[in-house]
Amino acid sequence: MATRRTTMRSRSGTKLYAVRDQSGKFKDIQSYKKAHAADLRRKSKAEAKADAGAKEKFVAMEKQVEKAAKKAVKAVRARLDEARTNKNVIAMERKVERAAKKAAKTIRASLTDAVAAVKRAAKKAGKRKPAAKSAAKKAVKKTARKAPAKRAAKKTAKKS
Repeated sequence: MATRRTTMRSRSGTKLYAVRDQSGKFKDIQSYKKAHAADLRRKSKAEAKADAGAKEKFVAMEKQVEKAAKKAVKAVRARLDEARTNKNVIAMERKVERAAKKAAKTIRASLTDAVAAVKRAAKKAGKRKPAAKSAAKKAVKKTARKAPAKRAAKKTAKKS
């Protein structure tokens, strides 16, 4: 049988536990604070038994969860393998690969076309002569052609 304790207060107001023996006489007097803390640290036999049972249940549940997880992994792997061998899935994968290659090819082609167009434009810009220079050259050429005729006309006019 567990020892019974009675609570009481000392003259200074401290709460105490009075521990009694089998016959009911005071055997020991403890401070409530220390005795209560000690009680909280200890577990009763019933609590220990309940904890052990809960621990066993917890371990069993962990094992069940592990088994279920392993089973799920196997099922997923099997379905993936099944999907990889499915003709429709294989055909779809090939279509996607072809579409990706085609898109990359068109992008490359458009980039090379754009680079070529820029190069052509740069060449044309380098070959072009400024309009003022070409107009001035034309004017010089015209005057050069007309000048000999004027000189000849002047010479004939002087002679006469």
